[in-house]
Formats: sequence, structure tokens, C-alpha cells
Amino acid sequence: MLRVSLLKRRREFTLDAAFNAPTPGVIALFGRSGSGKTTLIDMLAGLLPPDEGEVQLAGTVLTDTRARLAVAPERRRIGYVFQDARLFPHLTVAGNLRYGQKRASHVPQYIRFEEVTGLLGLDALLRRRPHELSGGERQRVALGRALLSQPQLLLLDEPLASLDAARREEVLPYLEALRDWLSIPMVYVSHQFEEVLRLATYIVLLEAGSVLAAGPVEEVSLSAQLRRVVTQDLVGAVLTGVVTALDAGAGTAELAIGGGRLQVSLREAPLGARVRVQLLARDIILAIQPIQGLSVRNALLGTVTEITPDDAAAVLVRVDVGGAIVLARITESARAALRLSPGDAVWALVKAVSTRGHAFRLFGTPQRRA
Repeated sequence: MLRVSLLKRRREFTLDAAFNAPTPGVIALFGRSGSGKTTLIDMLAGLLPPDEGEVQLAGTVLTDTRARLAVAPERRRIGYVFQDARLFPHLTVAGNLRYGQKRASHVPQYIRFEEVTGLLGLDALLRRRPHELSGGERQRVALGRALLSQPQLLLLDEPLASLDAARREEVLPYLEALRDWLSIPMVYVSHQFEEVLRLATYIVLLEAGSVLAAGPVEEVSLSAQLRRVVTQDLVGAVLTGVVTALDAGAGTAELAIGGGRLQVSLREAPLGARVRVQLLARDIILAIQPIQGLSVRNALLGTVTEITPDDAAAVLVRVDVGGAIVLARITESARAALRLSPGDAVWALVKAVSTRGHAFRLFGTPQRRA
């Protein structure tokens, strides 16, 4: 468990953040620029002293202002990956990696050099210097250096922010590999919700220095607080399903979600794999009776549990589809025409192609390889 309760006052900004997040896993600090994300992880790392507060990791106190306890940054065993890689230009890739390893020579070496280079695809780069690397390659080296410091916690401050879309797609699978294979808790800072959707197990939603919401990704995706931070186009439910059938030719998978089946655009997901899918509220169509003769492949039977105003002309309808929740945005006039109210049975219609880019294979229990 990572327990955080921190207060930091600055001239025109106050950070007052508290949350308890389960570990291992990826804890995403998500919010707009200026919400306090970097200030918070700098205090976790011990680089910035809080005015008041406490930080505990797995029962070990790292900061406690009441007890006047502050473990020095170099003794916290925290790896930090910044937006820019900050590699030593005079060292090769191997030299940069070995530097991280040397810093941890006094602690058990549970993450090995060969393991890191293999996991991050660095074997072919070891003799190169930083100026010979792409932006994505530099970030992978920075990740490797942080891992070889044998951290008990890994902090990543928007590590993909300086990369273009192609380089981000290059690095994201490596971050997923770290999440899947190592049981190191990670705190991942981002203002890109798709990154959070792919990587995180837990979200801390920050706005103007305060925690608006904190919890599992599926739970926070339904919160009104998230809708204050993201655009309308990103509002939707995040659900987790299990692959029950595959169509490799079509590039689709069938998921068991709630009490129904959902066909999604997804490749390379074996039977039994857990998959996270985001169903955007704008893409959901509601029907009050079974529909035939449409190209829509998915129809999830559910019950309306809540209807809330979304803007002047629309409402958000929350539908329970057998234990999983779907959000649909429809016009107020459509709600009135359908006479929808809580307790009504409805069919949530979802195009398989609308899940493209929003379905991601999830991991099992992370485990550190020996």
C-alpha cells in the first residue's frame, strides 16, 4: 500500500493531496497541466519537502513531518524517470545502465542487467551514445537505468510527453511489459487519458492541487469528477472482460462482460485473457426493444439505474448490464420520446469498430522474475 497525505503551499498554489493506493500496480496521477502532479511526485521522491504530511510505502515511513522524519532521496530506493531522458552524453547505453546499477551496489540485486536489456529491447543499443538514439530509445534507456537502481517504487513523470505519436506507440508496449512482469509499484503522471487507460490499475484524479477522486480505473471512469477534467468526447465507461472467442481474420475478439457478450476490435489476445475496454458514451445507442436488421453487432441487455443532466440538451444514462456499467449520452428529447426512467430495461447497442483504439489486453498478477 502507498499511503500519501501531503500539503505544500506555494505563492499562488496549494497542493493538499491524500490517498491510499494498493500496490503493486500502476497508480496514475491524472489531471490537467498545473494540477500538482509533478509537485506531488517530487515530494514522494524526497526532492521537495512538504509543509505537512506523511508518505508510507509498504509500511515503511518515508516522510512524517510530525515526527520530523524525512528519509534522504538517495536512501528511499525510488527510481525516477523524467519527461526528458537525462542520460549522460559521454557514456554509452551500457554505461548509463551500469551507472544505475552502481548506485544500488549495497542492496540486493533482484533486477538483473540482462533482464532489463531484454525486457526493454536494448541489447542492440548497448554500444551507442545518447545522441545516436531516437527519443523513444532514450526513454527506454532511462527506464532501464531507473530499474537497475533496484527501486522499491518507480516514478514516471509524463515520460512520453516529449515524444511524437509514433515514438509514444513505440514505448508504451515496454511500459506494459514492465507492469506485467515486475512487481514494482509505479506512479505514472499523465494528462493523456489513453495512456492511463492502457497502463493504470488505480487513478488519482487531481485538479488545482486537490484530489477530486481516487480508485480503480473502472470506478473513476464513471465519476462526475472525471467529467470535469476530460472532454465530452472521452466520457465513457471502462469495463473489464474475458476473451471467450477470437476471429483472427477479422481482427476481433468476443468478451464476456457483465451478463452479455461484446465483440471488440482487438488482435493478439488469447482465449481467457483479461481485456479492458472503454465504451464512449457518445457511441452508445439505447433501444427499449430488441433490434433486428442493423449492422451493429453488440446488444447488451441491461437496466437503467440513473439518468443525470449532461448539458443543456443531453443526459447521461447509466445502464447496468449484469454487474458492469455502461454510460450512454442521448438527447433529452430522445429520453423523453423513449420515456426512459430508472428501472427500465434497455438494450445498449455498441459498434465493434467504435472500440478500436480503446480495447487493451490486461495483465494478471504482476510477478518479479527470478
